[in-house]
Amino acid sequence: MAYTSLNRRPITVFRPVVGSITLSVIVSFYLVLATNGTFWKKAGGYLSGSPAADMALYPALFLVFVAIITTFSVKYVIKPLSIALIFAAAAGSWFMDRFGVIIDRDMIRNAFETTTAEAGDLMTAGFVWHMILFAVLPSLLVIWVRVAHRTFLSKVLWNWITIISCLTIVGLIFFANAKTLMIVHRQHKDMLATVNPIAPISATIQYFRQAQTEAEVVVAPLGTDAKIRPPVAGLTKPRVTIVVAGETARAVNFSLNGYARDTNPELEKRNVFYFPSTESCGTATATSIPCMFSNLGRSGYSHEKAASQETVVDVLAHAGVKVSWWDNNTGDKGVAKRIETVNFFGGKDQRFCEEGECHDDIMIEKLGAWLDGVTKDSVIVLHQLGSHGPAYHQRYPKEFGKFTPDCQAAQPTDCADAELINAYDNTILYTDHVLSEVIDLLKARSDKLAGGMIYASDHGESLGENGLYLHGAPYFMAPKEQTHVPMLVWMDHDFSASMGLDRACLTKEAAAGGRSHDYWFSSILSMMNVETSVYNPKLDLFAGCRAGASS
Repeated sequence: MAYTSLNRRPITVFRPVVGSITLSVIVSFYLVLATNGTFWKKAGGYLSGSPAADMALYPALFLVFVAIITTFSVKYVIKPLSIALIFAAAAGSWFMDRFGVIIDRDMIRNAFETTTAEAGDLMTAGFVWHMILFAVLPSLLVIWVRVAHRTFLSKVLWNWITIISCLTIVGLIFFANAKTLMIVHRQHKDMLATVNPIAPISATIQYFRQAQTEAEVVVAPLGTDAKIRPPVAGLTKPRVTIVVAGETARAVNFSLNGYARDTNPELEKRNVFYFPSTESCGTATATSIPCMFSNLGRSGYSHEKAASQETVVDVLAHAGVKVSWWDNNTGDKGVAKRIETVNFFGGKDQRFCEEGECHDDIMIEKLGAWLDGVTKDSVIVLHQLGSHGPAYHQRYPKEFGKFTPDCQAAQPTDCADAELINAYDNTILYTDHVLSEVIDLLKARSDKLAGGMIYASDHGESLGENGLYLHGAPYFMAPKEQTHVPMLVWMDHDFSASMGLDRACLTKEAAAGGRSHDYWFSSILSMMNVETSVYNPKLDLFAGCRAGASS
């Protein structure tokens, strides 16, 4: 018998009905147990001597989530909010659990200031599957259920009862374990910084508030009294300093720093002055680059302060030095807004570039022509792509794949530790080559120019030590692999003579180590013989070895 549209029964799709508080409880339960692996791992370690306090954190965190979600458990809000929390927590858990990172304000800044190519390196198949399992499927369940809402007054009453009850129990739990929890918090501030997704969402809000404040900042001039001192040796040819801002190179993997592998075979032959034990200003580009080029120092640095004043490149320009910034990374981070800039990132030259990322030789290829056009004292900054992860194998040409087998995956945890280190060491080997090419270009023009080069990486990198990968850890807990960076200087005879520099003295001073990015600002001014009230001789790598310096 055929059925017509008149005698067909409508198909009823079963959808369970839950109350808004019940949904808050279910979502909270999921967030606590499924997306907070890093938090529970840290809590278990830090509270290993107090198992009762450790166990008490489970109901406490659960009740905090219930109180938060119940606060917004109104019609048309609770489902979108729950889904947003689930997606944020799923993404956060991937990066925290897999790489050991903490998603603070600086990490959020890095995410917003990265390029699509760099972001693509992190969007692996593993990440996609993780998001499907931990975000998409739970969100579909949230969409599937029907939420029954009470009348307005009843909802207000029961929501308040739920929220107050939750917070009261949390308060009692905290009071019962206050001494233990306070001691652990003071000693291990990173624990609460991994509560997911509360910490990442809070960091995102902080970032946008800070970005809004910075957008309204008026940049104050700096070092407008700057002028160039006459060269000590009566030099008449132009003086050139090439400033190389490195990327993600850690000192421990430089053979100049004592690393067992020969990762600096070319620099070893070029009589560079190497400064061991150099400490970075930050653990990520968005912090270190503006800090390095400011006169604030790590202790006085903040994004707001750096954005509100000019940088060392501006001071050089005030002195009459021609200054340029060439970038093969994610931009100058506001340092070079007022000088000539050239961007190589996203280039199409197939000799150097693939999928929008270019090897650093793309800058070297054009540097010779730039040097040939120099007619006055000049500084050029080369901002490298360097050793930026996670796809280390994409940072060097195949001919620099000396250390094998090298990890060919974008996901560091997909490779054996030895393969990951091989790929990373190849990036250092390539940086060694790039820096040596810079030196050779200056040497080849020594009859027309007096040349010098200063190099430092912006920060280091974790390669699995203590379960950490990549960089960007909060400085208070960052390992030395992320904060100890290589720094070196090269200059030809005429350049050092024009500074009145005792090279033997500098060799001894450099070997003593103990420097930091705080020295970058005044040392660059010193290399160019620039006098200004913002120069600090105590933070000049060369001050103690110049003619007339007190011993």
